[in-house]
Amino acid sequence: MKATAKDLRIHSKGLLDVVSKGEDVAITFRGKPCARLVPYKQTDKSADRGNKNDLFGIWADRTDIESVEEYMQSLRAARK
Repeated sequence: MKATAKDLRIHSKGLLDVVSKGEDVAITFRGKPCARLVPYKQTDKSADRGNKNDLFGIWADRTDIESVEEYMQSLRAARK
């Protein structure tokens, strides 16, 4: 489906209804395609993360921390 930027501004709920049914909507501005509305895909984040207590990013190489949860609790306890 195609829609203009004005359609998006005025009929955004209707376009979101169309997208929620699984259809893509191409948004044009001055006759040229500039954006696309696509259905949002839910992912199972628990499967992507693996273990809840895994360290990541700059913390991944830390050997002194065994559990993220315990480490965060110790940091929060110091504030009290």
